[in-house]
Amino acid sequence: MPDQTFRNNIPEIDPTEIEDTRTAIAEEYRSFLEKVLVKGGFADLYDARDFSEVVFRVIRDLMTTDTIDRVEAELHTEAVSTDEKALQFEVADLWKDTNPIVRFLSRIRQPLTGPAPLGIDSNLFLTRVANEGGLPGTVKVEQAIKAVFSATKDELSPERIQEIAGCLPDRIRELWEQA
Repeated sequence: MPDQTFRNNIPEIDPTEIEDTRTAIAEEYRSFLEKVLVKGGFADLYDARDFSEVVFRVIRDLMTTDTIDRVEAELHTEAVSTDEKALQFEVADLWKDTNPIVRFLSRIRQPLTGPAPLGIDSNLFLTRVANEGGLPGTVKVEQAIKAVFSATKDELSPERIQEIAGCLPDRIRELWEQA
């Protein structure tokens, strides 16, 4: 019988009297992907990782090879503290393109700055990130981009932050500065 009670000696617990022993982790102690997850409104760390890679890919398209290398040199911190093998990597690994052909081509081509169709303007930046990022319907693209920007800025020196800002188109630069 489903309504029958088998163990009568278990005390009933009032959920309003339970104390939450969890404490919120301070922002400065969160890892890169945790920051993106929380600020961007993502469901899990994998979504935050995949979206961060897309944002980094589009940003790299706007930069010279020297700038890409300088940014990568500063991003050698752990992306997230976990025992899960699929998430054990550095932020610098997110920065590098996972596709070896794209990685090679980005080393030999000029930055794609300027208005579309030859360059990447703010609208094309947002469109590419939205299309390639596979965002769930609950996440707004600008909010998610700002989450990646904010987490990235926490890892970089003021010089790299300014250098990246100088590469970004107008509306995207505003998002960068707001993050």
